[in-house]
Order: sequence, then C-alpha cells, then structure tokens
Amino acid sequence: MDERVARRLGTIWQSDRPWRVLSTLAEFEDRLGGHPGEKRAAEFLRDELEALGLDNVREKSFAIPEWTRGETSLLVHVHSRDRERTFEARALPYCPESTVEAPLVDVGYGTPAELDDSEVEDAIVVASGATPPSADRFVHRTEKIGHAAERGATGFIFANHRPGQLPPTGSLRVGDTLPAVGVSYETGEWLREYAREGAAARLNVTASVEPGTSQNVRGRFGPETDERVLLLAHYDAHDVGEGALDNGSGVAVLLSVVEALSGLDLDRSVEVALVGCEELGLQGSETLAANIDTDDVHAVVNLDGVGRERTIQALTHASDEIETLVEEVFETVGHPVEIGDRPHPYSDHWPFLRRGIPTLQVHSQAGGETGPWERGWTHTRADTRDKVDRRTLREHAMLAALLVRELAGADLERIDPDRLKAELSDAEPSMRAAGVWPDAWGE
Repeated sequence: MDERVARRLGTIWQSDRPWRVLSTLAEFEDRLGGHPGEKRAAEFLRDELEALGLDNVREKSFAIPEWTRGETSLLVHVHSRDRERTFEARALPYCPESTVEAPLVDVGYGTPAELDDSEVEDAIVVASGATPPSADRFVHRTEKIGHAAERGATGFIFANHRPGQLPPTGSLRVGDTLPAVGVSYETGEWLREYAREGAAARLNVTASVEPGTSQNVRGRFGPETDERVLLLAHYDAHDVGEGALDNGSGVAVLLSVVEALSGLDLDRSVEVALVGCEELGLQGSETLAANIDTDDVHAVVNLDGVGRERTIQALTHASDEIETLVEEVFETVGHPVEIGDRPHPYSDHWPFLRRGIPTLQVHSQAGGETGPWERGWTHTRADTRDKVDRRTLREHAMLAALLVRELAGADLERIDPDRLKAELSDAEPSMRAAGVWPDAWGE
C-alpha cells in the first residue's frame, strides 16, 4: 500500500471524530424527517463538512409531508375465553388516523401465498417481520403490507421476529390508507394464538400529516473533474430510538472517509451528500437525484448500515466491475468481506441505480445471522449508541475509504436497465405492491 495512503488511513484510527459524530447524532431527540432533531442534525453536519474544509458546503431544503404520531392502542377480544387484553403497539409512519375493529388473522410471513390461503378480506392481519426462510432476497415490510391491502385487509400488524419486547417501526408510503402498526415478538406470539381461536381486534391510531421540510447537506472535495463519485449516507432516524445504528454509524463512517481522502490525490471529484428522509421513503435521495445531472455521476457509494455490525458487506447491485474492485481491495488488505450482487430498491442508492449509475452499498451484519439483510436492533427503541463498537467504526471507515479511492479511479460501465429489470423480475409483483417498481419499466 502507498505510504501516504497508509498514513491517511491512520488518521481514522487516531481520530475521535467517528465516536463524537455518532454520540452527537444520538443525542438529538426525534430525527424523524421534518422534525426538530433532524434539522439540528443537518446543521451539525453542515458545520462538520465546513470544518473538514470541503468546498461549496450548503444545506438545501425540500418539501415533505411531515407525519407526527399521536396515540396507538390495540385491544383484543378473545371470545372463546371471555377475555379482553390490551397490547403495546406503535403506528408506522404515514399510518393514517383511524379506528378499525375486525377479526384477527395470522398470515405467517405475509407472503402472497399465505395471504391467499387465509380469509384476509375485512380482517386485521398479523405478519412476522422476518424474511421467509425460503426467500433468496430481503422481503420488505411495504411488500407485505401492499399485498395485504390488495387482498382487502382492513388493518396490518407487523410483529418483530426478535424477542425483547421491542415493537418495530418502518414507514408506509405517503397516502397509504391501510392502518399498520408494529408489535413486539412476544405480543405477536399471543396474537397468533388468539387468531387461531377466532379473536377480534380493535386498532386505534391518532396521527397527523402536515406540510413540512427536510434537507440535504452537500459539499465536495478532490480535483475539479467532469465526473464525480457521489458519497452519501442518510442522517435521519425513526423517532422511537437514538438512530445510532440506522444510520448514525454510517454518517460517522462517511465523515471519517472524508477526513482521510480529502488529503489525498484522487482521480475524480467526490460529491458528499448527507440526505434526510430516507426512513420516509427515500425522499432526500429522490430529491437529490431529480436535481443533479446524473450523467456526471461516475458512481454512487451508499453508506447505509456500515459500522453497525462486525461483518462488513459490499452490495454491488449487478455491477461486475464494482464486484471485482471490492474483491481486489479486500484481498490486498487481507480482510474478510461478504459480497452480494443482487440489486435492491430499499435504500438511498436506488434513485441513482435505476438511472443506470453503478452503485455500491457498504453495509454490515452481525456474525452468525441467518437470512438476508437482518435488521438487528434497528427500527426499535433499542437502536442506541451502546450497541456500536468503536473498533468496528474505525475499521469500516478505513475500508470504505479504500473503496471510494479505488472507485474514483476505476473504469465502470453503466448498468444496463434491461439487466437490472431482469435481475429483479422475480420481485416485480412485490415491488409493485410496495410501489417501487419503476413506471419506465412498464409491464
């Protein structure tokens, strides 16, 4: 390794920036899109980019529907036992204000086949948050909710598949009319048992949607070149926890990458984007993609989930050149990595990937996890700073810096839209149910 590169990587190991940035973000209460904590985080990150000496640092606002939770209640009538029980539940962002009373139906993992085998019309369905063991890809909650809505369900209960009394959250689509809430694994076990006995449930949600604003924070470093690498991470978080894992760790890694690389000679300019409202349907990255010349974007590096867990992952999204580059970088430094080449539409790279821009998402996963893309503690109140390991933050930042440096000098082919569509063809019905199948791809 070049001695100057090695010295710059060493600054990451010695810097207090990763932990300081993570700690500051975790202290801002309520970083949900449009809320005060998200705005304070954006201002803090703008100051960090300026302190790192980036050029053209700016904060750009954009309009959003701002959702605010009220109260949520879940009451179950167990007629066979002449019993009523109340359970803790959390409305999912953009859940409409509503009151629903209907039979309770267990639909397993919430797959189309399981929904078709159940009487879900005019019912409140209970589905596990886990990806089915038979699936070869991550199955998103919006797919399950969309399939249930298509079949006439009147309410949706999203049950955590991890013990710990942790109701999960996760956004619906703007304008969704199917009330949806999260409950803990333990509550889910009770609800499935009661559903088998013909119980009914009453779900009540109060919430509001008002015009609001979020913001993206941007800057650049490196040489003035026609093409640029876009380095991005989302800084917003769900309002139920500190958002340390999702995605405070990714933001901390990004700023460490900037600190290391801004002192090196690069082959292409690097545009930095810290985006808001990822958790509310990728609104920040969609706004960014719609307002920049994507023809000038050489590649996108999305730091969503990196530094979160010990095992580093590289999701190469159908780019053969990026996959080869990742293999070479990790072989050179002798560090293990898990590589996945299947594209997915559920993070901030998607608005760019579907335009044909090669994208790399640097992610991480706990050792011993089963199933693709496990969420761990994220999207629950247990997403707190104590779950993050300082050593992992530093190591992943060093590795991400090497990847960005190599991508800045690599020759990359644009992603063929026909190949991307073919790679996702088996997911088309579910992506349509989730509202993320591109209109341009047609039927």
